[in-house]
Amino acid sequence: QVQLVESGGGLVQAGGSLRLSCAASARTFSRYAMGWFRQAPGKEREFVAAISWSGGSTYYGDSVKGRFTISRVNAKNTGYLQMNTLVPEDTAVYYCAATTGGPGRVWESYDYWGQGTQVTVSS
Repeated sequence: QVQLVESGGGLVQAGGSLRLSCAASARTFSRYAMGWFRQAPGKEREFVAAISWSGGSTYYGDSVKGRFTISRVNAKNTGYLQMNTLVPEDTAVYYCAATTGGPGRVWESYDYWGQGTQVTVSS
């Protein structure tokens, strides 16, 4: 069982940056691949980024590629999502998720989820 807690969301102007954190309860955090997803009102959950258990492989959704960076520090049981050059379309609730499988793009493949953190980008 893994409990995930996101933090770092907030209100930012377009062009600004935020860094989200995802703190995991499990000491075995390093055994889990991690992903970030987001969901805006009235829209489906969207894949943002994923990272393998070692951090050696990363994947990004097309809409964030080149602007967002996913990373993790297993010694701290924490994952991160650095978001740069934010645009209003990035406004959503951001969720981190963990899986014992590979770092996939499909939200159904993840076993554990955080409660989400709101990111709002003003124009």
